[in-house]
Amino acid sequence: MEANLSLMYVISLFSVLIAFAFAAYLFLWVRRQKSTNARINEVAALIKEGANTFMRKEYRVLSIFAGIAAVIIFLLLPSPVWTGHPGRNLSMAAAYVAGTALSAIAGKIGILVATNANARAAEGARQGVRPAFLIGFRGGAVMGLAVVGFSLLGVCGVLWLAGDSSILLGFSFGASSLALFAKAGGGIFTKTADVSADLTGKVELGIPEDDPRNPAVIADNVGDNVGDVAGMGADLFDSNVAAMTSALVIAQSLGGQANTAMVFCYAALGLIASIIGIATARIDKGGSPTRALNASTYVTTGLFIVLTALATLIFHDFSWRIWGASTVGLLVGVIIGITTDYFTDDSKPIVQKVARASRSGSAFTVLSGVSYGFVSALPAMAGIAISALTAYRLCAPMGSDYAMFGIAMAAVGMLSIVGMIISNDAYGPIVDNARGLAEMGGLGEKTIRVADELDSAGNTVKAVTKGFAIGAAGLTVISLLGAYLSEVNEALMAAGKAVITGFDIMDPSVFFGVLIGAAIPAVFSAMLMLGVDKNAQRMVAEIHRQFSSIPGLREGHTGAKPEYDRCIDIATSGALMELIPAGLAAIVATVVVGFAGGPLAIGGFLLGNIVSGLLLALFMSNAGGLWDNAKKYVEAGHEGGKGSKAHKAAVVGDTVGDPFKDTAGPSINTQITVVSLVASLMSGLFAAWSLLG
Repeated sequence: MEANLSLMYVISLFSVLIAFAFAAYLFLWVRRQKSTNARINEVAALIKEGANTFMRKEYRVLSIFAGIAAVIIFLLLPSPVWTGHPGRNLSMAAAYVAGTALSAIAGKIGILVATNANARAAEGARQGVRPAFLIGFRGGAVMGLAVVGFSLLGVCGVLWLAGDSSILLGFSFGASSLALFAKAGGGIFTKTADVSADLTGKVELGIPEDDPRNPAVIADNVGDNVGDVAGMGADLFDSNVAAMTSALVIAQSLGGQANTAMVFCYAALGLIASIIGIATARIDKGGSPTRALNASTYVTTGLFIVLTALATLIFHDFSWRIWGASTVGLLVGVIIGITTDYFTDDSKPIVQKVARASRSGSAFTVLSGVSYGFVSALPAMAGIAISALTAYRLCAPMGSDYAMFGIAMAAVGMLSIVGMIISNDAYGPIVDNARGLAEMGGLGEKTIRVADELDSAGNTVKAVTKGFAIGAAGLTVISLLGAYLSEVNEALMAAGKAVITGFDIMDPSVFFGVLIGAAIPAVFSAMLMLGVDKNAQRMVAEIHRQFSSIPGLREGHTGAKPEYDRCIDIATSGALMELIPAGLAAIVATVVVGFAGGPLAIGGFLLGNIVSGLLLALFMSNAGGLWDNAKKYVEAGHEGGKGSKAHKAAVVGDTVGDPFKDTAGPSINTQITVVSLVASLMSGLFAAWSLLG
């Protein structure tokens, strides 16, 4: 039986409808759970209002940026509009706007469900781990299903309407650019509040993490939603779209419908596997939340492998070699998750060693965390390299272009279970908020201990999902490099110039690009972390002002209420001020290198950017997760417990790690994707004119 592209569109849209219906059911199920504590509902309302206010202001800024970008795209891409093809330019601009809009909608849905689930998860923790776990996980699953559903719907719709995979690059760029700024803005917001709350509360005053006396505590909880829910959702929406886009661009260059049909078939089956995995996720009474989250991931992985094998068996024009490449990508993604878990789980030796080092002071906390963070990057980097090489070798006998298609399908395979991955990731901030609400609502030590257990699992799983997302981005951008090569060669042939067969680093143009490209992730990270630094200093000053000027606040007297909204305003204004420059710098650098050095220089630029970016992203994400759980390990009573010298040192390590793991680290993989897409979109312009190329 031969695969029919129209049939695959139908299957894809059917899976999207099932995903949306199931997401609606889960949302209504979460809404039905009890939330009766007046104090918790009051604080939860403040969190919801703060998150919605920030998102509204952020989207207003980003809509202006998107509008300007859409006009530039219409005028210049894929070729200047005055050359006589306005229809293609209009399609590219419309696809770009659609990409930004769907990414924004997915993020908004995530915020809606997370701010409804947090109070209910706190109440559920009074009954034990199981009820609270289900509320947190099912709340996160709404986000996961929405992200994957919208990404598959968007890619299907754009390709069906335009019939040209090159137009998909515009859709992917829209998703990526919004993700870049949403992740940067949300990351700056959340870590401004988190760092300020920890330094003033735990280190200076010795008060609990979510003590309602701390003016930054509500801003911290708001940040969990705008950074870890909306920001991470936009990030994985972008990764999923970029993976499918690169695969479809290469598939269309190969000719025929079978390869294009295979991309949609595998993506749809991945969504169905995620739906089944989410529906069957369970935790026994007294069971481990981390084990339950991991088990649901393994179930989804197994289902995807089986379902795609059956599809490859049924449709005889599907290649088993391509199936092997996608399976390798998925399995390597799981292995990256397992190795990340080893370096960030507080039940494993690495976190415990860093906690032990904290007894000697904060310098040793930082030194040990940095060292283990660098070591942790090796397994993931090796995994990405092995999966790319294996996929390439598997598919190379089918033809040289099929080798790059194999790498693209490995990325599709790795992201096939992204619905489950986002569900696990969004679970983290929901239970983190629940832990804070349990403390502020006075639910007692037993409930807080349950919430702590759920939160610790959330931290570990968030570190795993970040590693997974970065690994997937690594494979995606390698395949995007193939898409760039395909696009630029088409432009070079049209201009009557020699095509590019590869990027030789001994070529001075390529080496020029490699050096500049390798520096960009470091500069990008520095700009984001300096944004957190400057903003946090302003918030710390505001917290000090409130503690010194509001009578009875420090002592916790009845009627002495902190001005939470002042801290939320500081985090919001600072994040909006800092979110554009870093992303714009990466885009401008790509354009400058392209017009200065030409297509070969851009190839080198992408190579340097990929290698340097992946290393820094993995290091920062893992080191940050490691410090966070080392702090929680000490707070659980180890190495002296709360208030000890080790605790204060561990808090310092956590404040260093916060902008690593939640601002710069997970934003770098989006930055890599954005510059890769800019290179592909502007390849025709770089081929037509450059200063030295």
